[in-house]
Amino acid sequence: MRELATINGIVSPYTIYPKQKLRLNAAVVSAGKKPVARPRQATTSASQNTNKNSSSQAKSNSSVKPVKPVAPKNQKGYGQSTPNKNEKIVSPTLNGDLVQWSWPVKGKIISGFSHQQQGNKGIDISGREGTRVNAAASGQVVYAGNALRGYGNLIIIKHNDDYLSAYAHNRKLLVSEKQMVTAGQQISEMGSTDATDARLHFEIRFRGTSVDPLKYLPK
Repeated sequence: MRELATINGIVSPYTIYPKQKLRLNAAVVSAGKKPVARPRQATTSASQNTNKNSSSQAKSNSSVKPVKPVAPKNQKGYGQSTPNKNEKIVSPTLNGDLVQWSWPVKGKIISGFSHQQQGNKGIDISGREGTRVNAAASGQVVYAGNALRGYGNLIIIKHNDDYLSAYAHNRKLLVSEKQMVTAGQQISEMGSTDATDARLHFEIRFRGTSVDPLKYLPK
């Protein structure tokens, strides 16, 4: 369960939502073949009806309910579904206060957010190896490692029950899991792990769904 949660960037208390897509590395479905579901059989216990002038009689019934197969679609990253373009942004809160989002690093945006299914789920900011990377808002580090393919050295910070931020392709991680961080605190050094050049891939997720960071970061 924890491995599945890590793959999808889901943190304690491990809440999932309707229509949320989960990435299952262990589930392999051959191309052109649909998974065959075995029917699940349930048998109800015998019931008895008693009348004054008749003896009790037992009746048993059984029903077969086919299990609907669910095949996960390939999806980039640790997250879930793609948001609606007209999705209303809800201001995140932390201990009753508005979270003040800030830029994790200064640099040129070389890849923007995409609403496409296989598109970029964050923004990519160019820079130099070793450039300081800061926490975009206060919170707790819930992941720090390199187990997620395509992200290199990755940090995920939980800001409250709704919002996460992610920082990928780092050269060096300077924080550890369960550590509390403040906005503007250095958490890593920019790098090129699992990337073609030095850059920071930055994401903001609302309840597991990717949102455009440019709608949150100061202008």
